[in-house]
Amino acid sequence: MGVVKFKRRRIGWFPLSVVGVFVGAFLAVLLLPDPFASGPNASTGASANAHAGDGGAMARAGGPAAASFDTEEAYFPLCDGPVRVTCVVDGDTIWYRGEKIRLVGFDTPETWKPACPRERELGEQATRRLRELLNAGPFSLDPNPEGDAYDRYDRALLVASRGGRNLGYVLADEGLAEKRGGWGKRWC
Repeated sequence: MGVVKFKRRRIGWFPLSVVGVFVGAFLAVLLLPDPFASGPNASTGASANAHAGDGGAMARAGGPAAASFDTEEAYFPLCDGPVRVTCVVDGDTIWYRGEKIRLVGFDTPETWKPACPRERELGEQATRRLRELLNAGPFSLDPNPEGDAYDRYDRALLVASRGGRNLGYVLADEGLAEKRGGWGKRWC
């Protein structure tokens, strides 16, 4: 029997460079911090909403709050029926991923037992508008800045915001809500 000879092939620079690019990209994704992660920023240790207490001045100026990462997103229909997972109850209450949430920092007109027909009409408008705002794209849910995590009805107390702005304040600017500590409910 004869000896089998293999011809030695040289690998060119192109296949090696393609493999190198893929290996480099894989290592970069694996080892570098996630720029889209919420919570503490890996490079500064600051929260994405660190300037939320400045009244939104940093967001209007294009500062860090404007670049915050809104990571929550879902489709919100109006709540209907006994089983509720993700839906809008009224202008300041939602269900999200099976948890009932009272959005804080504002009040909207009542749709259940309103004091007058005008309050019911405004409450229904606020409900539809909150649904539009939540369905418009990614948003954030942040802890209640006043401290309490749950209210007496066992609803989670959270702030819903987009780009650092409380969605309830959008409703207030449109006349469909009032900020907490306002003049009082003047719906009728």
